[in-house]
Amino acid sequence: MMNNEKMTSDKLKLRTKNFAFEIVKYYRNLPKTEEAKIIGKQLLRSATSIAANYRAVCRARSDAEFFAKLSIVVEEADET
Repeated sequence: MMNNEKMTSDKLKLRTKNFAFEIVKYYRNLPKTEEAKIIGKQLLRSATSIAANYRAVCRARSDAEFFAKLSIVVEEADET
């Protein structure tokens, strides 16, 4: 967190969305080898999933649902 700012859900939504866009740009510049295609597609799936699943976290209806959905976000971030 910069300048001791509290990270809000809106800020994190924007950061995860921007991260997904950056990964898309990165994917487009990977070498055209078969290995890069395979790994790149998985990178693309897991990175874009972070943003989508974080939005689901923000719509959680209970603490249990919040933590379950947030766990998915963490797993996708680890995979990325």
